[in-house]
Amino acid sequence: MRCHRHSAKLFLILAVIGIFTGFGLTPSDAAENGLTLEQRVARIEALQQPASLPVNTGDNAWVLVSSALVLMMTAPGLILFYGGLVRSKNVLATMMHSLILMALVSTLWMVFGYSMAFAPGNGWSAAFVGNPFTYFMLRGVGAAPNPDYAGTVPQQSFMLFQMMFAIITPALISGAVAERIKFKAYVLFVLLWITIVYFPLCHMVWGKGGYFNWALGGRVPALDFAGGTVVHISSGVSALVCALVLGKRAGYPQEPMMPHNVVLSLIGTGLLWVGWFGFNAGSALNAGTLATSAFAATHFSAAAAALSWAAVEWFHKGRPSVLGAASGMVAGLATITPASGFVTVPAAFGIGLTAGVVCYLAVTKLKAKFNYDDSLDVFGVHGVGSTIGMLMLGFLASTAVNPALASTFQANGIGVSLAGGGGQFTNQLLAVLFTVAYAGIVSFLLLKIVNALVGLRVHPEDEDAGLDLTQHGERAYSE
Repeated sequence: MRCHRHSAKLFLILAVIGIFTGFGLTPSDAAENGLTLEQRVARIEALQQPASLPVNTGDNAWVLVSSALVLMMTAPGLILFYGGLVRSKNVLATMMHSLILMALVSTLWMVFGYSMAFAPGNGWSAAFVGNPFTYFMLRGVGAAPNPDYAGTVPQQSFMLFQMMFAIITPALISGAVAERIKFKAYVLFVLLWITIVYFPLCHMVWGKGGYFNWALGGRVPALDFAGGTVVHISSGVSALVCALVLGKRAGYPQEPMMPHNVVLSLIGTGLLWVGWFGFNAGSALNAGTLATSAFAATHFSAAAAALSWAAVEWFHKGRPSVLGAASGMVAGLATITPASGFVTVPAAFGIGLTAGVVCYLAVTKLKAKFNYDDSLDVFGVHGVGSTIGMLMLGFLASTAVNPALASTFQANGIGVSLAGGGGQFTNQLLAVLFTVAYAGIVSFLLLKIVNALVGLRVHPEDEDAGLDLTQHGERAYSE
């Protein structure tokens, strides 16, 4: 009798366990009952595999190659281009201005620069600068993509690509102060300028919620594909301010100050042209059709500007110079930069033709009219050139080239087309005017601060002896 009682309890307990076990089964568990042993083993192995990251290896390869191409634009591209244009006693000092920024700006970018440029901002300042502590020391910037900026490549790849832009931008400014600025003054100015001018401008134009960002919640939808405002206008205007505050080189313009080695400059020009494909086509941030379109626009604009600069110089001076053709190429590249991902090839060719003529006049007529000593014509080529590109883009932006222009920008919840026209020209003009005013005013104030702290110019005796020897204790060429 006691045995039957214990048996009944046992069956009752087993029934309760069976009921709860049955309720605990998921559909997948139930389905698994019909699987073979091999199928169950395969299922367990699949569950043990880590989730794959949504990274497109082709896109990632293109972004990494583009990053290397943009870095090549600084060294050796810009180093050779600028180095060949100065006198032989200032070659190393001029090259050092670009070389040191590869280390200096990279460090700032790692510590807080990337965060200021691409992290979300806080409160009222969110439209102007990102939080410098969000990605402090690149915390959290790793293999996972950031879908706001580049959803198919690791955020670390995107960070590296954008860092190369930050390196070359202040390096462009060095062309206006060549042959007369103290090295410690240059370093201090760049430290301040990149932090106060470049990082905020980068956020305003390309960062999520930035004031001029057209695709990620901006207020004024200015189009700037690869750095018309952020890179070329900001550096070009700052270069002009530097040249005015620093003053002319001793003996300028009475004494001839011819380039000491045009061959070096031509090699640098070629490297810049090749690297610019990474600069512009890489800004598509994928290996798709937009990258191809930007690549083509970049090439044909450079070709057109080289031809138009050489033609107008031939007409004006009776013969075209080799250095003039090279300068035209660079002008065409700088001018197409903001428009490269938004315009057709014929439009890009027209932009290049315009750039060659207008930049030539800026370098020859405008510079002579106002009598300033922009040593290597940074303002005339980069500042004037990209201003032309930004404004022409306002009329030439095409939804056929970049369909996102049709409806990405929202106003009161309604998509607004940013195709070329009067409305978009106004947006472009506002971005240009803001960049000119911001970069110009802040650069002037920073120069005054640096001058008060360490002085800007070398002593006249040091300038006469050459900056290679007096600033770095070296000579480029043996006597």
